[in-house]
Amino acid sequence: MAQRRAVAGRPSGTDGSDFSYRMVVDPRYTKVAEGKSRLRILIAAQGFSLVLASLLVFLAASQERSFDNFAIITISIGFISLLIGEIGRRRSHVNLLRLYVSASSIATALSVACIIRSNLFFKVL
Repeated sequence: MAQRRAVAGRPSGTDGSDFSYRMVVDPRYTKVAEGKSRLRILIAAQGFSLVLASLLVFLAASQERSFDNFAIITISIGFISLLIGEIGRRRSHVNLLRLYVSASSIATALSVACIIRSNLFFKVL
């Protein structure tokens, strides 16, 4: 009891002298946590842009009375890649994250090709 009163009511062992025995989080785990939080934000932004793109495709299709199959395939690949990416992020599966990067890149390239093909790019310029 006398020892507790000497350090202002703290139990023994908590005066800071046990710092070498305390557990420290390895830096690689903090890097993984930071990377997962960044990836979550990027997946959310990509999902938002895909929702906007799908709305634009359906609005254009309703005005023209025909669907652009190339744009629909592109958006479908994008949503599938988002699903794969979210599963890979939650479970920390490297192979799923690699598949997400590949599928997302393909969807981005196809969407750029779709924009160039529709002459919307030249109308904006």
